[in-house]
Amino acid sequence: MRSPRFILASASPRRLELLRRLGIRAEALPSSVVELERPDEPAVDFVSRLAEEKGRDVAARVVHGPAPYVLLAADTAVVLDGRAMGKPRDADDARAMLRDLRGREHEVITGVFVLRGDDGRGASFHETTRVRFRDYPDSTIEGYVATGEPMDKAGAYGIQGAGAALAEEVHGSFFNVVGLPIERLAGWLARLDLRLDDLLFAVDE
Repeated sequence: MRSPRFILASASPRRLELLRRLGIRAEALPSSVVELERPDEPAVDFVSRLAEEKGRDVAARVVHGPAPYVLLAADTAVVLDGRAMGKPRDADDARAMLRDLRGREHEVITGVFVLRGDDGRGASFHETTRVRFRDYPDSTIEGYVATGEPMDKAGAYGIQGAGAALAEEVHGSFFNVVGLPIERLAGWLARLDLRLDDLLFAVDE
């Protein structure tokens, strides 16, 4: 029996790596959805809406094969004082974000959309983690920005890399801060009558 295909509707190498670490043979199909926040849209609504839009955009382009598919889309925002911080435009923007986060607590919110390809059922979820940063000096900001790591990450840091040195406390899912709270995956799938174990270490017969 063939295991369901697992499609990740994302270009994020971090999400793909997290899924593959679990033993899921995920294939990445990036979405073409433009990430635009609506006026006065709460961050949790923003990431949840984007996740579903990305998921449905990719689902419309999936070529059906001999095995059914499961699709997962996600969007993550770093939120400070109710404001979602996207990826920095340039090095100066990264420096400004890291100064704003310094010595303060912020939230990392990930919206997730899961879709069954066989019957079209979908469900949305979200996860929130609170992160407190150290009161680091400007020299640390300069050194970190010089590594280039902040440039493609929301909030201008990657906690799975050198950005871990900026953090003082993490309350909640660490993997959520990386980009996908994979410890929640079994529960999300169960809501759609899917079993995580059917996707792990999949080998086609």
